[in-house]
Amino acid sequence: MKKLLIATCVAAAAVMSAGPVAANDELLVMEQNPADWVSPTGNYANHRYSGLAQINADNVGDLKVDWTFSTGVLRGHEGAPLVIGNMMYVHTPFPNKVYALDMDQDGAIVWRYEPKQDPDTIPVMCCDTVNRGLAYGDGKLFLHQADTTVVALNPATGEVVWKVQNGDAKIGETGTSAVMVVKDKIIVGISGGEFGVRGSITAYNMKDGSLAWRGYSMGPDSDTLMDPEKTTHLGTPVGADSGTNTWEGDQWKIGGGTTWGWYSYDPELDLIYYGTGNPSTWNPTQRPGDNRWSMTIFARNPDTGMAKWVYQMTPHDEWDFDGVNEMILAELEIGGKMRKTLVHFDRNGFGYTLDRETGELLVAEKFDPAVNWATHVDMKTGRPQVVDRYSTRHQGEDVNTTNICPAALGTKDQQPAAFSPKTKLFYVPTNHVCMDYEPFRVSYTAGQPYVGATLAMYPAPGGTHMGNFIAWDATEGKIVWSNPERFSVWSGALATAGDIVFYGTLEGHLKAVDATSGQELYSFKTPSGIIGNVMTFMHGGKQKIAVLSGIGGWAGIGLAAGLTEPSDGLGAVGGYAALSNYTALGGQLTVFTLP
Repeated sequence: MKKLLIATCVAAAAVMSAGPVAANDELLVMEQNPADWVSPTGNYANHRYSGLAQINADNVGDLKVDWTFSTGVLRGHEGAPLVIGNMMYVHTPFPNKVYALDMDQDGAIVWRYEPKQDPDTIPVMCCDTVNRGLAYGDGKLFLHQADTTVVALNPATGEVVWKVQNGDAKIGETGTSAVMVVKDKIIVGISGGEFGVRGSITAYNMKDGSLAWRGYSMGPDSDTLMDPEKTTHLGTPVGADSGTNTWEGDQWKIGGGTTWGWYSYDPELDLIYYGTGNPSTWNPTQRPGDNRWSMTIFARNPDTGMAKWVYQMTPHDEWDFDGVNEMILAELEIGGKMRKTLVHFDRNGFGYTLDRETGELLVAEKFDPAVNWATHVDMKTGRPQVVDRYSTRHQGEDVNTTNICPAALGTKDQQPAAFSPKTKLFYVPTNHVCMDYEPFRVSYTAGQPYVGATLAMYPAPGGTHMGNFIAWDATEGKIVWSNPERFSVWSGALATAGDIVFYGTLEGHLKAVDATSGQELYSFKTPSGIIGNVMTFMHGGKQKIAVLSGIGGWAGIGLAAGLTEPSDGLGAVGGYAALSNYTALGGQLTVFTLP
């Protein structure tokens, strides 16, 4: 632990000399050191980019396995480890174990945290028992457990510093997301949209876990933390009761809009950004109206939680196009002017570029040509122009609407994209999958599924592949290059200063491609399918690449949970039935290095 403590003290001393210290100042300094990986997505901007260049396009083909670590858990392994100095912190799916590994001692386990959770939490976890990782700040590690317990751990010993309950698993609220450290707070979301919970994002004081504020996705202005005159949607004030007046009666109380994705933060604008998920139920006939503010990008003040602006991407969602995917913050030249932008690849198949200060919509284009449920996004109103043929509401209850693209798991799910400030391109893991969707009437019972639709999934027309890994120009909204994959690309991407991009496949391959051309440069098959996020760090003078293997998540739920009926897993079991021919359950971290 000596190196960890030294690194932390040096970072803290550097910011203290610059003036008053907020807890996140330490993290801002630590993020500048590419030898470590100190936050779930690499930095506050969600770039998933590393300045390390020891591994490059010329030598990446020589990568070899350096060491491995078995997690002892056989479910879907999302997220990535953290590395601080000589210490690596590894997390698992339920029951959410945490390991501290001393890389100076051949990966010796320094401590392990093994929480005791009620196994009844497992059935109310929608799409596998995944967890997206740990966060670090103020000399603590933070874990959001499946039962919604938020735990602060001592990174030297694994002892619990404090813990707080963020939700109630008995009504379907669960925890799958990594928290984000901002200033003196941690930001925490909630899962459970398929159980009719009401989504929220919560800030806890990092020192002791006390509640700072909570902002709901829908409800009265006092719940959504909106000022009717100051909070805007595409430049126009949202007006009073915006979180209730597009819901019928009190449906907003079970309205969904959960917040289980990734969060970003702009220290200059002092705003946090995140997306909300699908409205409940999946049967759109039962919830007429725009269902605000589900399917929405929020920009909030981290101190008070007050919303500055919102943008609803899919009003009255009829297809389960969750809006939780990451918001990537980048400075881009658009129309001859440098803009502070927010780039978001939505489940609905559109890649959005917005001005992150004002919420102005700059670009909205399809990032998979197969997308057919809407023709385009009206740039004045921000509304997608829905094709009646693919509207599940217009077809009606108990009617099967066929050949909708993308499927409910979207053109991209939570698997995070990467951005390279060198190439100015975004590298996006995608799903090339369509569906049939049949809504049916469903009643709400707390703690029971509140879905109301039957789905079937299959590859998009024009081929048998179910995924693409693409490079995207967010200034114009166009694909620069695209590499097809047999199955959806469900791992998080990593871009590096070595001009290469890494990602994993559901069959279990770690791949490296040229950042400019997309040419494949390296591939290695790990023991199980990869839904984890590739990361990199330095140790012993060598750059390392690491990724978690362990098939699961929504695409791999059939293997992870032993499901066999094609309609199980909300349609994913049938769509990904062939996965069992290529991979099996596992739980392993694989670390790569050059000879």
